[in-house]
Amino acid sequence: MSYGKSGSVSNRRWVVNASPLIVLADIECLSFLKSLCADVVVPSAVAREIYAGPTRDAAQRWLDGEGQAFIREVQELDPTILAWGLGAGESQVLTWARHNPGYEAILDDRAARNCAITLSILVRGTLGVVLLAKREGLIPYVRSVFEQLLEAGLRIAPGVLDMALNLAGEQ
Repeated sequence: MSYGKSGSVSNRRWVVNASPLIVLADIECLSFLKSLCADVVVPSAVAREIYAGPTRDAAQRWLDGEGQAFIREVQELDPTILAWGLGAGESQVLTWARHNPGYEAILDDRAARNCAITLSILVRGTLGVVLLAKREGLIPYVRSVFEQLLEAGLRIAPGVLDMALNLAGEQ
């Protein structure tokens, strides 16, 4: 789900956290990122979190190849965001989005999403990316993709999943 408007593909810009990258890589849907937005940023702390995970997983392989071009350094964390006590990746994602107008934070962590909403930062979760992929015609249905995300380890509250399926017209 997205809060606020993020426009068309040509002006959509996303800064992406580890969880969406990992699960989208696991289900071979990282192509959604380049297809749905004009610019993708992966903060360096997010890349470090992914590399700290299981050896040679799909997200690491993507970062070693095509994803390398999207990694950006975040020099200094926003003090307001730092005060939320989030992880390094979430903090860099939100700092980037706050200090680079027009970027939407792509993350799933509830506390980080609450921070984004409080600070009026555009935010979209992995389910929101998949819903947008359907709306833009990249996939015909979301249900099977949602099921794959669950199998890949994305934690989704049943009510949220039902709401997303309803938004997709697949309830």
